[in-house]
Amino acid sequence: MFESVPHGDAIFMKWILHDWSDEQCLKILKNCYKAIPDHGKVIVVEAILPIMPENSFAARNTFAHDVGMMTQHGGGKERSQQEFLALATGAGFSGIRFVCCVYNLWVMEFYK
Repeated sequence: MFESVPHGDAIFMKWILHDWSDEQCLKILKNCYKAIPDHGKVIVVEAILPIMPENSFAARNTFAHDVGMMTQHGGGKERSQQEFLALATGAGFSGIRFVCCVYNLWVMEFYK
């Protein structure tokens, strides 16, 4: 992941980016960017932190995971929609789509 990613029309990652710091995520996403053709995409499934605190079970679970990521994975964290946008654009992606959400797990697509 940090050196290269196998080439393909689509790259799927679920619960990967929350394990790593922003700098490490940028490295992973830049390698994904290099590995896909102009019409390719990277599909990411991650929880998204709500901007405003919510009391739903899904939101509380995501906040609890965020604390766990901070304490157990140096630099890992759950991210907001804006943080995912910043990571994707920072890696070179210009098309970003938040496709759907189930139980606060979002399917995101990043396009060149």
